[in-house]
Amino acid sequence: MTRRDRPSRPSSLLGVIAGLWLLAGCAMSGSTAAPPQQRELRMATFNLYHDKADWPARRPLVIEQLRELDADVVALQEVIQKPGVRNQAEDLGEALGYRVYFVSIDPPGRNQRYGNALLTRLPVLARDWKALQPSSDSRSAGLVRVDFHGQPMNAYFTHLHYRDTPEGAAIRERQVEDLLGFIDATRGDAPSIVMGDLNATSDSAELARLDGRFDSSFDVLHPGANDDARHTTLNPRFFPDDQRRIDHIHVERGAFAVVSSRVALDRPGPDGTLPSDHFGLFSVLRLEPVP
Repeated sequence: MTRRDRPSRPSSLLGVIAGLWLLAGCAMSGSTAAPPQQRELRMATFNLYHDKADWPARRPLVIEQLRELDADVVALQEVIQKPGVRNQAEDLGEALGYRVYFVSIDPPGRNQRYGNALLTRLPVLARDWKALQPSSDSRSAGLVRVDFHGQPMNAYFTHLHYRDTPEGAAIRERQVEDLLGFIDATRGDAPSIVMGDLNATSDSAELARLDGRFDSSFDVLHPGANDDARHTTLNPRFFPDDQRRIDHIHVERGAFAVVSSRVALDRPGPDGTLPSDHFGLFSVLRLEPVP
C-alpha cells in the first residue's frame, strides 16, 4: 500500500484525541497547582562543630543526611575555613547543589574565618548580615530573602553566646535584642523565620523577646519537649550531662503552619562516627494565607 492509499481517517481521529488529552492535561495542571501557602517549605539547621572530631570522616555523613532531608533552606553554624580546610559551607553547597551565603566577623582575606552560613536552592532576592554585640563574642546574624513560588520569605540565621551561666544568659538576651533590631530593619513585608544554635532552650528567659514574636516550630507540635531528653540536639556522646534542645527553627507567629518538626542529622556511620557534636533540627512548614 502506498502512502496515498493509506486511510487518513484513523490518523485524523488520533490527532483529535491527542489534542483533547493535551488540552485536558493543561487544564488539570492549571487547576490543581497549589498556591504558595499550600506548598511545603523544608527547613533545617545544623551546628557543624567546625573541623573538630575528624571532619574528613564526618563530612560524608553530613552530605548523605542533608541530601536525604532535601531541605529548601539549610542554616549552618560553626563554619570554618582555614589553610587545609576549604570553607565548609561552600564545600557542602557544591556537593549538594545549593547557593551559599557565608557570614563572619573575620574580614575577607584573613587566614582563618569562622562564622555561619545559609544554603538554599530557592532563588535569592536579597542578602545581608549584622555583627551582634558584644563584639568580643564574635557572633553574627545573617539574612537571605528567598523566592518561594512567587512569595518572598526571610530566612535569618544566627549562633548565640554559648556559656550556660547567668552572665552567658545576659549576653544572649542582648544578642536577641540585636537580632530583633536587625529583623525590624530588614524584613520588609515578607514573613520571617529565625534559625540556628541559640544555646538555650526555647522557654529560656533570655529568648523571651524572640518568643514573643516567633513560635518554636518544634514546640508547636511537641509541647513540653524542653523537659524531654529524647529530643535533645546536644549529642550525648559529647554532652553526656546536658540533654537540652538548643538548636531551633522559629517561625513568625501567624505566618506559617508547622506540618512536622523533628531532630535530624543524628545517625552514626558504620564505624560509629556521628555527623557533629550537635544534632540538627528539621521542620516542614506551610505559608499561611495573607489576610
